[in-house]
Order: sequence, then structure tokens, then C-alpha cells
Amino acid sequence: MDQQDARDHLEVLRAEHRELDAEVTELMLSGSSDQLQIARLKKRKLRLKDEIARAESFLIPDIIA
Repeated sequence: MDQQDARDHLEVLRAEHRELDAEVTELMLSGSSDQLQIARLKKRKLRLKDEIARAESFLIPDIIA
């Protein structure tokens, strides 16, 4: 995977994370009683956050001090 592919993948992950955040917020504001669905969406957001962190670390070169 080259740098541009990694950047593209990172942007897709960030967009998906934003969409999940909006969905969770909407469910919570609507007073949805489906707490299981909200919990699943939050876990998915956390997994995406971890994947975003891994993708970002791939793009940032290691600097030897």
C-alpha cells in the first residue's frame, strides 16, 4: 500500500466514523430505547478509531531521536 492509498483509506475510515457518530447522536436525541444498538454502534466507532490511529501511524514516519 503506497502513501496515497493509505491517505484514501484513512479518509474513508474518518468519514465512516463521522457517520456513526451522527447516527449515535441521532438515536440518543430521539430517545431511542434500543440501548443495545447504541452500544454496538459505539463499539464499532471505537474499533474505527483504533484503525484510524493505525493508519495515521503508517503515514507518519518514525523519527529516531
